Amino acid sequence: MPPKVEKLPMDVVELDSSDDEGTGVPVVGMTKPEINYGGNSLSKSPVIENPNAVVPPDSNYRPLDSRSFWKAGNFEVGRIKSTAIHGELEHARVHPKFLHSNATSHKWAFGAIAELLDNAVDEISSGATFVKVDRISNPRDNSPALLFQDDGGGMDPDRLRKCMSLGYSSKTSNSTIGQYGNGFKTSTMRLGADVIVFSRSSRSGRATQSVGLLSYTFLRRTGQDDVIVPMIDYDISDHWAEAIVYGSQDDWSTNLKTILEWSPFATKMDLLQQFDDIKSHGTKIIVFNLWLNDEGIYELNFDDDDEDITLRDEANLGNTSKTNKRGRELQSHISYRLRYSLRAYASILYLKKFTNFSITLRGKHVEQYNILDELKLSKVITYRPQLAGTSKEILVETSLGFVKDTPSSVCGFNVYHKNRLIRPFWKVTADGSSKGNGVVGVLEANFIEPAHDKQDFERSSLFFKLETKLKQMVMDYWKGHCHLIGLKPLEPHLQNLLRESFVPPQVQVANAQTPSPTNFQTVIDLAAHPRPHFRSAQSGNSGRTNCNMEFPAVQPMTGNAIGSVKKDTHISSSSCMSIDQICEENIQLFRRCESFIQRETELKRTIEDLEKELEDTKKKSSELSSRLESQKKLKLLKQLGQKA
Repeated sequence: MPPKVEKLPMDVVELDSSDDEGTGVPVVGMTKPEINYGGNSLSKSPVIENPNAVVPPDSNYRPLDSRSFWKAGNFEVGRIKSTAIHGELEHARVHPKFLHSNATSHKWAFGAIAELLDNAVDEISSGATFVKVDRISNPRDNSPALLFQDDGGGMDPDRLRKCMSLGYSSKTSNSTIGQYGNGFKTSTMRLGADVIVFSRSSRSGRATQSVGLLSYTFLRRTGQDDVIVPMIDYDISDHWAEAIVYGSQDDWSTNLKTILEWSPFATKMDLLQQFDDIKSHGTKIIVFNLWLNDEGIYELNFDDDDEDITLRDEANLGNTSKTNKRGRELQSHISYRLRYSLRAYASILYLKKFTNFSITLRGKHVEQYNILDELKLSKVITYRPQLAGTSKEILVETSLGFVKDTPSSVCGFNVYHKNRLIRPFWKVTADGSSKGNGVVGVLEANFIEPAHDKQDFERSSLFFKLETKLKQMVMDYWKGHCHLIGLKPLEPHLQNLLRESFVPPQVQVANAQTPSPTNFQTVIDLAAHPRPHFRSAQSGNSGRTNCNMEFPAVQPMTGNAIGSVKKDTHISSSSCMSIDQICEENIQLFRRCESFIQRETELKRTIEDLEKELEDTKKKSSELSSRLESQKKLKLLKQLGQKA
């Protein structure tokens, strides 16, 4: 543990912090730099990422030794001394380690970025028209930093202190996304070790600008046992920056000195220049000392795409160089890309499209995407959840349909809460089942509460009821609509025949002959068609089978056979096929089987109709013959009577 230094007289985040703040008394005689409402002092030019850059020897600024987020909390907590004043009760404090453990609620880095986007979107009610996310350069060591900036109402000194504290939330509207007063701390600490906030605001006729530094690096390096957050405030009502002091001038100066020592900005001029492009109101957040992955590389990737931010590890998993065509199609769909592309994720993050608000990522506008626009045979189903303890009826509209021109494996529900995406492409059907493949739904579930990281919902009874209802919706929709796009459920007897007809590939290779599925042959014989042959895959290296026993439960409808199907007489170990090819070939064979079964049924029905028609014709012929014979007899009797 680093040697403990003397306690600094700064703002301390405490669990029992009060909402009441004293009114600041400006200190007269401070330097009054003129406010500039234009320009941008941070460079956005490409830089060489160098987390081990050398820092001047007169500065204490340097990153933590452990730059991996999941290892940054591995340190021992020293003995904490009592700070109780005589006659007062002991109070709980927040150790710096809590900042890290609190941030681990975000398993996914994009979930943390979404929290900061939510804060900007909530500012739409205060006049915000944009939020921009960008990669900038840390002037200290040329390392990348993450910038978030909006033109919302900004934060006055009181709101900034609540933002930096735990559990406080100034959001009282039912329509706002944030509600726990914890998102800023968890999200920024998940993305990097340190964050500095610049905010301008004008409330009650008073214009202010404030700076706050939440630095895990500072707290660790100086051995603090409480969360110390240096903050400074200025009154800019007269277009001059006049310091607002809540204690003594020495306290204010110590806060400023600490910010300059541990932030990316080493001078007061550099610090105040960060307000230049905020104009009269808004907030700028800079997250620096970004976390690295286990390989010592930045978790966020800024290099592969100049207009996007990607998750390096997730993007590597999505490498399409060695996948087949079907896999590449799946990986190009937004349901897959949102895992590692911030632009893809941000495009579907909000359900309703903004009218006077935009999200800009690395200088380019993010086009909002609503998957409802890509559905065919869409249908709206109304769900009425039963809420306990209230008689108010809630109607939830769920839109679902088939996704156009995408792999059938894309499916699930995009579930939103207060316009914010919580669960993307939530698959409610059983794993391994192809029923419901291609069916995508969208709904806004404001009647259940999201988890703290806003990436899932609390596991309440309402949640499980919703899951059951969505599963029923998918099954009902599938049964009623799948045939309209050329799909239909495979008949149960054919599913059984498909499983029974499988012959282990070892037998095929050993015997070097075509397997003969007895039960399926019976079906083919009934259809008066030569039996098809089935293929299995075997790895030429390991000898292990690559064929899956579970075949899809749906198949495209066909009339007659759709063309010739290859008939192999044997399979050698050197002529292996992929699993997809084998399954596709077998499905084609079963299509032909079902087609001939249908033809046989139709022919039998036709024969029965013809036989019935023939019988009716024979009866009519017999009746006509009888009538003709009777008429002949009557005519003969008349002739005999006339002669007599």
